[in-house]
Amino acid sequence: MCAMPTDPINDVLADALVGRQLLTHPFYLRWEAGTLAEGELATYAEQYRHLERELPVTLAAIASNLPEGTSRSLVLANLADELGVPEPHAQLFESFARAAGAAAEVVPTRATEALLASIRAAVLSDPVAALAMVAAYEVQASDIAASKGDGLRRHYGMDAEGTRFWDVHRTQEIDHAGWSADALGGLDADLAVIAAAAREAAEGWWSFLSEREELAPA
Repeated sequence: MCAMPTDPINDVLADALVGRQLLTHPFYLRWEAGTLAEGELATYAEQYRHLERELPVTLAAIASNLPEGTSRSLVLANLADELGVPEPHAQLFESFARAAGAAAEVVPTRATEALLASIRAAVLSDPVAALAMVAAYEVQASDIAASKGDGLRRHYGMDAEGTRFWDVHRTQEIDHAGWSADALGGLDADLAVIAAAAREAAEGWWSFLSEREELAPA
């Protein structure tokens, strides 16, 4: 099987995100502007925690369903970062959650549960689709993390401990996005499958943030 160049994959991912780039969402625009109401960061963290905890489960499942080779190794490298570089990311996230005032355990809301269900369904049906869903977030994640960290320092008074999760992802996600695109290329993945899965992920993440807007204090 010949590897596919990554340019077509990155083009398909970019097309899938048209109109759904997360940094253009009103919730993130308010984050950047420093106009989130008291408690909004806490409720965001309470819900995002579910997605952060799910990611290593997703990556492990994808890897287990891939043949031995470069693509599987790239997914496992991503998983290794999640589990321990510079420390487990779910643990690292708790520094932000504490700084935001998040409660320890909160059940997922409707939009969070829907996004989780979408990812889990892809994992069960097709590792390529699941990896494309991961990639659809990763290609945005470095810029998102940079914006979040900067906003937290500038407007919400967080110190380096509170922003560390985002500061790590600001650089690390550049590699992760590249690894996922390379992994998809190594699988000679169907571009139509990538496009459909990436768009589904984009819609799910958009709805996740829209719910934050809907539940914002008046």
